Amino acid sequence: MNSPAALTKRERILGGLWGSLVGDALGVPVEFKDRARVQADPVKEMRGFGSHKQPAGTWSDDSSLLLCSTDSLLHHDFDTEDMGKRFVRWYHEELWTPHGKVFDIGATTSRALARITSGVRAELAGGDDQFSNGNGSLMRIIPVTLRFANSPTKLMLDRVHRASAITHRHPRSQMACGLFTLVTRELLNGSDASDAFVNALSDFRSFYEPDPWWAAEFDYFQLLLSGDLARCPESEIDSGGYVLHTLAASLWCLLTTGSFQECVLNAVNLGGDTDTTGCVAGGLAGVHYGLTAIPEQWIQALARRAEVETLFNDFSQLIETKS
Repeated sequence: MNSPAALTKRERILGGLWGSLVGDALGVPVEFKDRARVQADPVKEMRGFGSHKQPAGTWSDDSSLLLCSTDSLLHHDFDTEDMGKRFVRWYHEELWTPHGKVFDIGATTSRALARITSGVRAELAGGDDQFSNGNGSLMRIIPVTLRFANSPTKLMLDRVHRASAITHRHPRSQMACGLFTLVTRELLNGSDASDAFVNALSDFRSFYEPDPWWAAEFDYFQLLLSGDLARCPESEIDSGGYVLHTLAASLWCLLTTGSFQECVLNAVNLGGDTDTTGCVAGGLAGVHYGLTAIPEQWIQALARRAEVETLFNDFSQLIETKS
């Protein structure tokens, strides 16, 4: 296995995409179970059934919307109207579902898709009140992150914010996607996890702090901005569906582990919103450790693996041609 520092960009891009799906699928069978219950029988391999009664290798809405985003970026560069329509097609026509059925959707995402269906522009459809800060845009943002990681920071974050706004328009959700993107860019460029986090925090402050509209949210980011996240005990890491909890838990798993497998299993075994914590942590770890670090049997177990492989290979090739 290559060391993280020796990986190509393509290996990191594919690692991030596949890692997201793997983390999601590992978490689906134990979603909604509390930490004590999950850790009494911890996830160690790809399981079937459980919370949603789905076969092993089944991904959730997280990956379906991630795949819709990837497909949109592949065919339309960056078009939020197209992206939003694909999300609606997922919900109503089962586009990019693992088995032809939608079995999970967040309330904020559901309301946003109803607005798009009624004719609201995609970028105005997402909820913008403080109670619309679930993790439903963070879980699907990595294709946008990877596609525009080589762009200037302002353009990259503009794309990320606009993609988030389709379902989650509040500045806190957009900023969470922004911080995830800044960390991922560092990892994509070969930084180790600790340096990636420190550098991303510096860039985060530089970009968001001068603007009062963004800076008003800084108090909510204190756990992340303190720089002490890696020193937090597990008991202080929340793994529910709030966007900042998911982001902090995923970064904590990356910073406190030494392999893809350890990171993603730790994320899932935190309990709570296990599929999304697994998805976000799996994306970060996949970029950091690369595709070959993901256990092959986990990828082989995924639903629609051959179709996903074609999509991801085409997308990674597109990114290379645009770089």
